[in-house]
Amino acid sequence: MRREYVAWWSPCLQRTMELLVFGHAGARVLVFPTRSGRFYDYENWGLVASLQPAIAQGYLQLYCVDSIDRESLYATDSPPWQRIARHRQYEAYILEEVVPFSEQRNPGPHLIAHGCSLGAYHAAALAFRHPQRFRKVVALSGRYDLTTPVGSYRDLFDGHYDELIYFHMPCHFLPALTDPLLLDALRRLEIILAVGESDVFLPNNRRLSEILWNKGIWHALHVWPGEAHCAADWRQMVPRYL
Repeated sequence: MRREYVAWWSPCLQRTMELLVFGHAGARVLVFPTRSGRFYDYENWGLVASLQPAIAQGYLQLYCVDSIDRESLYATDSPPWQRIARHRQYEAYILEEVVPFSEQRNPGPHLIAHGCSLGAYHAAALAFRHPQRFRKVVALSGRYDLTTPVGSYRDLFDGHYDELIYFHMPCHFLPALTDPLLLDALRRLEIILAVGESDVFLPNNRRLSEILWNKGIWHALHVWPGEAHCAADWRQMVPRYL
């Protein structure tokens, strides 16, 4: 199985960004790390190994990107509007730098957004905002409304709310979406959500599922036994859903 480390200076973020590429062909998978995670976590937690047969046979090619959550969503020393603005720059980095880089390496048309925990938010929010760019979303143990406290997880914007936050929260912008082109693109996406039955994020997953069905967007919501919110669970999930 081919493994490659890549880094470059990002014009969008004005800093060096790193990533790992696994595989030589197949559907390109953008893999987002968990909260404040790193590009090497997916490998270190055994998730790459769980996908090794599909990667080695050329069915999947992983692009494990780094996060900047401590500069954006979890930058508690910055005002909320700066947090979401920095997050928007991260989205631009993914779309304007990482996706073209992956296309140069592998011109196949299939692009998948994937992540676990906060990485699931990144994957789903990006794909739902830009559905024409993706074929599939696999979001595990995710939270899709970062403005509502749940359990020990706080409102990441401390009560602040603006248009930019609205358009980056799937549970906010999807209910009011009427653009027929965007809705058609969303209905062509293969969407897979998975979450544990005792995960504090289960109600939010059910809410997102309800919103998607109300818009006629087919998807699958898989509820796993227990909390199912750790690497051991995700190692079982990814071979099934990717």
